[in-house]
Amino acid sequence: MRRNKGYSLRRRLLLRLLGPLALVLILGVAATVMLARHIGTIVYDRGLYDSAMTLAQQIRIKDGKADLDLSQTAVEIFEWDNVDRIFEKVTSRKAGPIFSNAPFPRFDDDLVVGQPRYYDAVVNGKPVRVVAVLMAGAGDDPDSFVIQVAETQYKRNSLVSDILLLAIPLLALIFALVSALIWLAVSSSLRILDATTARLSTYEPDGLVPVSDVDDAPNEVKPLLDSINRLIAKLSDAQNTQRRFISNAAHQLRTPLATLQVQTERALREPDPIRHSEALTHVLTAITRSRHMVHQLLTLARSEPSGEQLLEMVRVDLAEVAREEIEKWADAAIARGIDLGYEGPDGELPISGEPHLLHEMIGNIVDNAIRYGRPGGRVTLGLTASPRILTVDDDGPGIPAPERGLVMERFYRLAGTASDGCGLGLSIAREIAVRHRAQLVIKDNPRGQGARIEVVFPK
Repeated sequence: MRRNKGYSLRRRLLLRLLGPLALVLILGVAATVMLARHIGTIVYDRGLYDSAMTLAQQIRIKDGKADLDLSQTAVEIFEWDNVDRIFEKVTSRKAGPIFSNAPFPRFDDDLVVGQPRYYDAVVNGKPVRVVAVLMAGAGDDPDSFVIQVAETQYKRNSLVSDILLLAIPLLALIFALVSALIWLAVSSSLRILDATTARLSTYEPDGLVPVSDVDDAPNEVKPLLDSINRLIAKLSDAQNTQRRFISNAAHQLRTPLATLQVQTERALREPDPIRHSEALTHVLTAITRSRHMVHQLLTLARSEPSGEQLLEMVRVDLAEVAREEIEKWADAAIARGIDLGYEGPDGELPISGEPHLLHEMIGNIVDNAIRYGRPGGRVTLGLTASPRILTVDDDGPGIPAPERGLVMERFYRLAGTASDGCGLGLSIAREIAVRHRAQLVIKDNPRGQGARIEVVFPK
């Protein structure tokens, strides 16, 4: 299986910045070479043309015969060059060559009078640059002349080399300076990431705090730091949830487990069958309470927002869930002589929710009403379609207004209540309601004595 290898952001940025820069400099060197050749060609071609014009001015017509009026000394001066060799040829269209110091390659007869033609050729085995000019005869002479001047290319090539010797070190220096500036810019820009990395590496599980100085960070880095801070907040919240769960479980299970141990030891010591049976009855009661407590704690842990990242919301028939919970708690209501009823639509009442948690929410509200309601009283679960509201009414002692916020806190129980509840029912119901973007409130029973638990679902 192929593994993805990590990479350095700094190295990648430097490569992506310095690579194009190096390419630009290479193209700059190539352009410099082309420019140097172009300039050298223009300069030296003009010199060739001037030489050709000098020869043209020395053509003389005597007795109908063309001749080049140059002495040997003048020819030597004309041909003298300490670097390159100069070759020349003057040809009459009528009489043929009238002056030449080297064999020139055959030239196509397509010249235009007065317009120089430049081309590369080989003369005496040496690569040369040639200019050819067609000049018309003066006066009534219909003759015309082709002047060709050639020069070897040592000075031209030397000019290109000299320009490159100057340009390449300069471009290399520019590359080094720009590279240093790019390195400094990248390093300084990534310094905040280095600082954040160093800070995060020192974090301990018990000391998670958000990354500071987010407002001073570059705009491109702020989303990353905000995401890190949100992750840290979620981790911290999850840790706090875990701590609360462990603390709540330890606190609430300590008493029933201690009771279970005492009653079990008593049953083991008791020789009297009647007292032995009583002790086992107390053991069963403690086990039942512990089981209920554990179920409530696990439900509470799952219903908290940090317990799951996202709920799998599906289409749920709230009326069907409510009717199923009424049937489930019928035996508990009969045991206390309570008239448990349902007032709601017989058809569907669809909402978006998580079915298991909705069952738990309604079950806890109904269980709370049965446990703390009046023995022999009445508990009614109601539903309305528009707006979608679930209510549970009881005719018990009710919940005083100052304590309605407290009873939804964990393990809070009203003073004077004799029920064996653990104080988690309404807390669980509220957490589940929040997860479904619903609102749970406590009101007076509009029919008289007692309390109403109302859950208002969003539209």
